[in-house]
Amino acid sequence: MYAITIPEPGGPEALVWSEVPDPVPAEGEVLVEVTASAVNRADLLQRQGHYDPPPGGSPYPGLECSGRIAALGPGVSGWSVGDEVCALLVGGGYAEKVAVPAGQLLPKPEGVDLVTAAALPEVACTVWSNVFMLAHLRPGETLLVHGGASGIGTMAIQLAKAVGARVAVTAGSPEKLARCAELGADILIDYRAQDFVEELSKATDGAGADVILDIVGAKYLERNVRALAVNGRLVVIGLQGGVKGELNLGALMAKRAAVLATTLRSRPPGEKAAVVAAVREHVWPLIAAGTVTPVVDRTVPLPDAAAAHRAVESSDHVGKILLRVPGK
Repeated sequence: MYAITIPEPGGPEALVWSEVPDPVPAEGEVLVEVTASAVNRADLLQRQGHYDPPPGGSPYPGLECSGRIAALGPGVSGWSVGDEVCALLVGGGYAEKVAVPAGQLLPKPEGVDLVTAAALPEVACTVWSNVFMLAHLRPGETLLVHGGASGIGTMAIQLAKAVGARVAVTAGSPEKLARCAELGADILIDYRAQDFVEELSKATDGAGADVILDIVGAKYLERNVRALAVNGRLVVIGLQGGVKGELNLGALMAKRAAVLATTLRSRPPGEKAAVVAAVREHVWPLIAAGTVTPVVDRTVPLPDAAAAHRAVESSDHVGKILLRVPGK
């Protein structure tokens, strides 16, 4: 088969379309013939040499894919060759084939074509596990999403609205904020021109956000704590703004608030399977009903993954950028 390899870490040009050995499904795994994958920020870090796959994981980038089951490994039940699926991966999505633990498979949702389904596993699992399973966002509460126009942001807006929450977002342009509003965002903050703590305070009569989903990290830590409501929960899932920040524990205690930090890729298969099962139960019906829809900015041929990485690095997109396997 062919896959995107990274012979040496570097810029987008480090991504090389190469012939590599076919994966073989192990006990409890299935082999998926990939139709499409999607670009995530973690892929950019891996390309740069900053985010190696977990031990035993595929060396190729790609944290999600869609496609058809080509073979079943020993001990797999409940799936059949030919099933249309999408999958949460530890890596290997930038390839023509990938071996996946059966617990990380999802059926292609009704009403979504197979290519577009590649936009769903990573964002759906990330948002549901963090905003709902961990932070327990409830109807009537306010969620602040940093990077509202990102793949994660566009999913978080829709899921929060679906459960009856109020949604505030930050984004870097009026155009991106307009798209967030179309998806249901109630409070729109241009982080380049406005202070999100002040704007959120005005919009919530000083109450703040009950849950904050943050992809920035250290740079926003102090302001995120100020933006939290009493009993608020800050969930950090990205470190685009650095890894070390000063935390005012007094301010946190005064609000009886919590700071939570998670990753998805490095979780053991059992934890991932639990997240995937919850997504299938709670999110897939919303997608089938059209209440939640994947947001895809563009689709790029997989051999041209470098072009997709450049687009993500320039942040000139809304939602996900997909990579389609040639001929699929």
